[in-house]
Amino acid sequence: MKGAATRTGLRIVAGEWRGRKLATPEGDTTRPTADRTRETLFSMLASRLGAFEGLKVADLFAGSGALGLEALSRGAAHCLFVDQDAGAIRAIRRNIANLQAQDRCDVRASSALTLGTAREPLDLVLLDPPYDTGAGAVAVDKLARLGWIGEATWVSIETARGESVSVRGFEVEATRDVGKACLHILRKS
Repeated sequence: MKGAATRTGLRIVAGEWRGRKLATPEGDTTRPTADRTRETLFSMLASRLGAFEGLKVADLFAGSGALGLEALSRGAAHCLFVDQDAGAIRAIRRNIANLQAQDRCDVRASSALTLGTAREPLDLVLLDPPYDTGAGAVAVDKLARLGWIGEATWVSIETARGESVSVRGFEVEATRDVGKACLHILRKS
């Protein structure tokens, strides 16, 4: 579970803000994606996307916002951050302000499951829901029906190691275990 930034030492792994420290929500209601896990995830995504330049991204169940900020650091144009925890929203806003990235970010204090209809599909959707809940698959199914996820959208879901992901209409392109986590990359079938 996430704790104070001083305990986790969370940092941006690569790109414009490489090495910059990130604040994490206080308490144990969220769990940060470790630097090593993020590095593996973004390597998996880079081999599929080529580059992150100009991408429209969402970081759902965002916690500290580390996944979305990593995408922005690597060149993404815009990121939507969504989390329902007040401490997470404070940490995300603090991190965005520290990186002076306000003009590239939209922060919403709500559940990923309550987003309305999208104007257009995103390029990349990053989900790090609570482990062993199936919330990632439920969110992907709903977001696809609401237009957030299109034919060309890449989706990443982090789960606990050994937890599987199955979403009707989606194909799991790749999975990789990293420590206690498992990364799943999906596309519409």
